[in-house]
Amino acid sequence: MLTIYNTLTRKQEEFKPQTPGVVNMYVCGPTVYNYIHIGNARSAIAFDTVRRYLEFKGYKVNYVSNFTDVDDKMIKAAHEQGITVPQLADKYIKAFMEDTKAINIEPATMHPRATENIPEIIEFVQGLIEKGYAYENDGDVYYRARKFKHYGQLSGQSIDDLEVGASEHVSADEVNKKEDPMDFALWKAAKPGEISWDSPWGKGRPGWHIECSVMSTKYLGKTIDIHGGGQDLEFPHHENEIAQSEAETGQKFVRYWMHNGFVTIGKDNEKMSKSLHNFITVHDIIKRVDPQVLRFFMATTQYRRPIQYSKDNLIDAKNNLEHIQTAFDNLTYRQGDAQEGNDSVVTEKLADFRQAFVEAMDDDINVQNGITVVYELVKYANVYAQQDQVKSEALTEIKDLIAELVAIFGVKLTASNNELNDDHIQALIDERNEARKNKDFARSDQIRDELKNQGIILEDTPQGTRFKRVKK
Repeated sequence: MLTIYNTLTRKQEEFKPQTPGVVNMYVCGPTVYNYIHIGNARSAIAFDTVRRYLEFKGYKVNYVSNFTDVDDKMIKAAHEQGITVPQLADKYIKAFMEDTKAINIEPATMHPRATENIPEIIEFVQGLIEKGYAYENDGDVYYRARKFKHYGQLSGQSIDDLEVGASEHVSADEVNKKEDPMDFALWKAAKPGEISWDSPWGKGRPGWHIECSVMSTKYLGKTIDIHGGGQDLEFPHHENEIAQSEAETGQKFVRYWMHNGFVTIGKDNEKMSKSLHNFITVHDIIKRVDPQVLRFFMATTQYRRPIQYSKDNLIDAKNNLEHIQTAFDNLTYRQGDAQEGNDSVVTEKLADFRQAFVEAMDDDINVQNGITVVYELVKYANVYAQQDQVKSEALTEIKDLIAELVAIFGVKLTASNNELNDDHIQALIDERNEARKNKDFARSDQIRDELKNQGIILEDTPQGTRFKRVKK
């Protein structure tokens, strides 16, 4: 039974989608004014992993993740670069798709853009005004937060406590326009030279919060199963989404709220963010780190927990991933001398591993316990591959299960080039074997080092010496 921690209720609940077998899932996407950093990628990876597990469980997942392609940051960045806001958005949406593909994030079922939904946003805001939840002042439209009786429920704070924090971030101009410091913008009047659209309140553009309410309900329905995003979005973004959406539709907005933990960096475990200028972009890091390693590193920490980014932790992830790949290669290698047929003992054991994995992951997508099961499966695979006699179908069964489970973490295992068909390498291996037979260990070690410098790692097994190519 799959259970998920629901941020709204602060407890773990049995997951039951509205429509049996179908999950409607919305995850807040990036504001596309720069390359995504690995803190942004944490959310994309976490919810891609959730999606993959739901699909593993047999669900059809309708996955929508938006692009915020107009806001203050984008207007500022476009001005600095001497291009239009749409040009800036196109540039970084393209970069986002390239970078997320590199770390094996599946494209969303739909990636809507705020600017593609302006008529629907205007209609939604107009509906809130008509219901008394919003008001216009000099071209700006604000939402009356106090009118929504459940405001603050998601973040677990009273509206009076929230007001104290809000009042510290409100400019004098906003104070004069708002009825209450807690009110937030649904529509912003355009300043001279800014990108804008016509509306009943004059030229302007959407506020940040309204776009997600509009796009999630437009593409997934008035009530969606899962809404995901980073912990920093609980307030005010997701709190405001609830207020807007439920006021307009009169229905429960989200059944399960899921929030991922931060990526931290440095000895003080500081949150990675653009505002703190301590971020590392995915665009840059995948130039020097295997994207599969980065993906594996970030996908194997349970989504609600923080991830500490460090060189040592990346090295650990690289070693663990290589351990899995080596086991996979060992199984492939043994296909060469395997007997035909299957092994019922292996089949039963693999069923136990699968069940243990499901039980781990059903506990709020606990990937750390899930990958532990995979490590145990890898140990079993290595022991089986070292037996004198192995069965071909059993080898395939083990390989298939390892590949299926690690694919949930976004890792794709491929058969390495382990056939000894390179004449030069084979000649050196034969020479090394002869040197070992003659107890010429100096020459044996010299050959091993020579091959290692060429990116060839030798493995001495009971079935003979084999090699694998590794990235330098």
